[in-house]
Amino acid sequence: MLPQRMPVKSDASIVKIAVKPLSTEPQYVPQLIEFDQRQPLTSIINELCLNWNLTNCENYSLKFTDSSFDGYVTEKNRSDVKNGFVLKLNYRERLEFALKSFTELMDHGTVSWEILSEAFINRNIVFIEPPYLAKSIIESSLSILENIVQNSSKCFIVERSVTFENLLKLLRDTSPVIQQNTIALINALFIKADDSKRKVIANTFSTKQYRSVIYECVLNATMGTEMTHQLSILQSLTLGMLEPRMNDRSVDQDAQEKIKELRRIAFEGEGSDGTDTTTRRQNNPAQHYKKLGFKCDINPAQDFMESSLLALDCMIYFARNYSQLYTKVVHENSCRADEYECPFGRTSIELVKVLCDILKIGESSDQMKDFHPMFFTHDHPFEEFFCICIVALNKTWKDMRATNEDFSKVFDVVREQIVRNLAARPRDFESFRQKMNELSYFKITEMRQQERTAREECESTASAIVTLKEKIRPEIILLIKEQRLGYLVEGTRFSKFIRGTRSKDKFWYVRLSPNHKILHYGDCDEKTVPLQEELKSELRVNEMKQLLVNKECPHIKEMKGRKPSTLFSIAYDDNGEQKTLDFVAPDDMTFNYWIDGIACLLDQQMLSKQMADDFETLLSVEIKLRLLDTEGVDISKEPPPIPDSPEDYEFNFEG
Repeated sequence: MLPQRMPVKSDASIVKIAVKPLSTEPQYVPQLIEFDQRQPLTSIINELCLNWNLTNCENYSLKFTDSSFDGYVTEKNRSDVKNGFVLKLNYRERLEFALKSFTELMDHGTVSWEILSEAFINRNIVFIEPPYLAKSIIESSLSILENIVQNSSKCFIVERSVTFENLLKLLRDTSPVIQQNTIALINALFIKADDSKRKVIANTFSTKQYRSVIYECVLNATMGTEMTHQLSILQSLTLGMLEPRMNDRSVDQDAQEKIKELRRIAFEGEGSDGTDTTTRRQNNPAQHYKKLGFKCDINPAQDFMESSLLALDCMIYFARNYSQLYTKVVHENSCRADEYECPFGRTSIELVKVLCDILKIGESSDQMKDFHPMFFTHDHPFEEFFCICIVALNKTWKDMRATNEDFSKVFDVVREQIVRNLAARPRDFESFRQKMNELSYFKITEMRQQERTAREECESTASAIVTLKEKIRPEIILLIKEQRLGYLVEGTRFSKFIRGTRSKDKFWYVRLSPNHKILHYGDCDEKTVPLQEELKSELRVNEMKQLLVNKECPHIKEMKGRKPSTLFSIAYDDNGEQKTLDFVAPDDMTFNYWIDGIACLLDQQMLSKQMADDFETLLSVEIKLRLLDTEGVDISKEPPPIPDSPEDYEFNFEG
């Protein structure tokens, strides 16, 4: 008979528990361990970190997952750990608070970022790498690294160690603050980088892998103001890489080949029926370049020397990727009468200038106030943007029945179409294309009319605004009067006319004394502004009798062949004899300012066209400034009724 085995007594100081890792990534699998109450906590934590390949073990602690127990396992409460418990390995909160406090302290600007050691910087870089710690630690570390890049000469440590792959992983995080701080760090690296590194960053974040993460994970309807600002900076920096090309006017061999390719794609179908036609086409390229709408059809490269090669890049992109549309645009315009032709080359060059101005390419990234999600959806966003806009421009030109004289008017409408549609922040280029098709010239005209009518109706019928205008009117008139008299005090150089003919290199200068009592005048040369004491002749204001304008002037008879639009005279009394001081203003502005100023001296009403324009402009600006606080508030045509008086005035105010 075999002897029976004695039962082994279980050790009460050892409990079997599970420990969950801090990170949820697949390589970090929860561990089942025997928790020895006699073993120091630091030793247990070191073993757990070793199994998970975690460094800096001293910064970790064990935390209860059961809410009925105190947060962390300590030497005092470790006896509460029982069989079957689930603990979690956590980064110690003191680090979270320390980093957050450090960030807030540095925000005050009393301590320089230069004091930070390389070890501290490297530690923060480790904090934003897998395995990830608490989100608040990542947020603080990203903010610290951004400030180091911006404000410290040790930024090279961050540039050297932070990888785009890790930043991409952080952009996939669900925390908006982590995403925001990651974008801010990318912007800081972008701004600090030299030209070669900037190209690498721009090319990296222009790839579909990175763009899709920003588009799918970062862009959402709940974005805050700061995230919008950071995205606008990133977009501005990316588009800013086009600035060198925008300023490049050196037409090299590659540019020459692109110009030839534009011609080939547009007219490659011609001459297919016979070699003679083909030969004529090849020997007469100027005719094709004229149809393409270049100013200089003999040497179209001259057009880009006066503008930029960015326009050529956009044109060749349009021709290569939208060949049918490109050919249609070119041939439709070449078939129109010359005065109605929309020149593709000239309009493309001007359109690129407009697009660069709208997107503020070449300006500081801080000037960009908004971002456009659709620019994160394409490998060549600016070129795609151009393709949509050039098609819309040709449609608008056709709708307006425009001629070459209407060039600027067409671009005013096209700019408004683009700006209004960008304000809607379309999510992709297809949505933008649809909006451009819908917002035609006729729609723009209708919207302008509606807005003008609404504004005029409000301004003309609202009694409060009418009353305000009447109140402001004397102030505006006084302001214009002071400006006109100040202009007369500065004085003006007038050309001398003898028998209606301008005397070459002979001038006379007229200026009003600072006390507004005497007009001083006398001869002068073309460049020197004479002092008041150098003007020997004078006319006292109290001797002036009348202001004569244009046809009323006595010297109009001598002005043979000259339109009487800038003539004026001052009639005055010279010892009982009526005389005139005759003027021929060099331009309309001088004419208007002087007749207004003289009218003020004679205590008469200012009646020039410039006076009316200035009054309306200043009144409109003043009204808008005074109504800034009421923006978004409907102003009723009539003021609200005044309530009836109370029965008595014995009010009881409780303290």
